[in-house]
Amino acid sequence: MADVSHSRGDITSHPDAPEMRARYARMLGGSDVALVDGPVFLLGLYCAVSPWVLHFTANQPALVPHNLIVGVAIVLLALGFTRAPERMYGLSGAMCAMGAWMIISPWIVGQSPDAGVIWNNVVIGALTLALGTVCGVTAARSAPRA
Repeated sequence: MADVSHSRGDITSHPDAPEMRARYARMLGGSDVALVDGPVFLLGLYCAVSPWVLHFTANQPALVPHNLIVGVAIVLLALGFTRAPERMYGLSGAMCAMGAWMIISPWIVGQSPDAGVIWNNVVIGALTLALGTVCGVTAARSAPRA
């Protein structure tokens, strides 16, 4: 049997150690932003199905495709944030704009919306705006400085 009790030294002397450290630093640099991707994805899914969940398909027919399209756009942003965060987090401003649009959309797109529709879109918009702001701040903080 082989004697494995002796010490072989640490990995700091390995020739690839600096490259491995740099790679792990790049991967872990966006880990705090990755925690936002899941809630953004779920928020987009809820936005897309909210007309059917809250049953306002009959009294607000214009808001049904609106919420579906905006929800799908939020889901696609979340998938992009997960797949290529270094490229996509520049679009967190677009997510903030979608959040602001969701807040005012019941009065612009809808026809005399009731309180349930207004609260639904205002809450979705506020959460989208907040999560977009978190993504933008975190991406700006973790961006390499020249």
